[in-house]
Amino acid sequence: MKIVIAADSFKESMSAVEVCQGIEDGFRRILSSATFIKIPIGDGGEGTALSLTNATGGKVIRLPVTGPLGDTVDGFYGISGDGKTAFIEMAAASGIHLVPSERRNPLIATTKGTGELIMDALNRGVSHIILGLGGSATNDGGTGMAASLGVRFLDETGHELPPRPDMLGKLASIDITSLDPRLKNVRIEAACDVDNPLTGERGASFVFGPQKGATEEIVTILDRNLANYAKVLEKCLGKPVKDIPGTGAAGGMGAAVIAFLDGKLKKGIDIVLDFANFDHHLHDASLVITGEGKIDSQTVYGKAPAGVAKRAKKYGLPVIAVAGSLGTDYEVVFDHGIDAVFSIVQGVTTLQNALEQGRENLVKTCENIARLLQIKTVVSQRPDKP
Repeated sequence: MKIVIAADSFKESMSAVEVCQGIEDGFRRILSSATFIKIPIGDGGEGTALSLTNATGGKVIRLPVTGPLGDTVDGFYGISGDGKTAFIEMAAASGIHLVPSERRNPLIATTKGTGELIMDALNRGVSHIILGLGGSATNDGGTGMAASLGVRFLDETGHELPPRPDMLGKLASIDITSLDPRLKNVRIEAACDVDNPLTGERGASFVFGPQKGATEEIVTILDRNLANYAKVLEKCLGKPVKDIPGTGAAGGMGAAVIAFLDGKLKKGIDIVLDFANFDHHLHDASLVITGEGKIDSQTVYGKAPAGVAKRAKKYGLPVIAVAGSLGTDYEVVFDHGIDAVFSIVQGVTTLQNALEQGRENLVKTCENIARLLQIKTVVSQRPDKP
């Protein structure tokens, strides 16, 4: 029996690599003779860069960069084994986890550090960049990132504006004459798991602003400023980004990818699975195991387990998912290729204990799943009695 394990991280508990290993350890207790293929994955958010780096035999580059509030943070990104592709997740430089909850302020948070990671990758001669969008503390439309790469944002008098969300309402023109010319020779793909437009009720500010610390009043300001930003982008660069699905991802970073980097927005999970040569491993597989920290009704909208299941069903393979918890209407995943779902939580517990006991609970749950598979095999081999 060949079992393919393709799981995302369980946030604040286990990395994708640790989850995949825990699943194998549990199954191997019962199905010791099985062959296991482990493929740590991500869908564009936290963990994506490491998943892709591991999948290509690459290395991690670590460097200090500007954090969301302007202080220095320890950033990182990955480079593929052949040195041609950089795997950057903006959460590593501009992530919400880098800002304590009491200090979160999307009116001033910047993506400058993400631009610094891109610049470092350009300095190392990459020809392809995969940029993971997700987990950001920002709502600046990617202007901080663009400024790090040479873009200037000007008011109606021609004076340069700080590339911050609270300044975008004053934006009148954009100067890209100093944009790093090396970007023209680099293929850029943004791994994105949402289809929200830049502005409006489903836009970056209204949907994601509150979780980044925005009050109702601030959300209105952010959305109005991004609308002005979109207007100027179209006027100065000929890039009508406002209503393009995905441009609202990561506080509007999706819009900047299109406008300044001439990049493409793609489903994050598809980028990761393609790089991992996932379909190749499915040809002679018997079972696929996937999972993430929480499985609920949102899982089917571009999240890692749904992407894995979609690929597996092309080969008629059964798919089992494990999760730290099961949320509202999780049953919808059964209509999207996942055949069974298991929560690893063993009983009533605190969140802290659940996180700390994540690996132990994961291994135990997967051992029990393997026991069920073993029982099914025994039952199917018994002759029918008259």
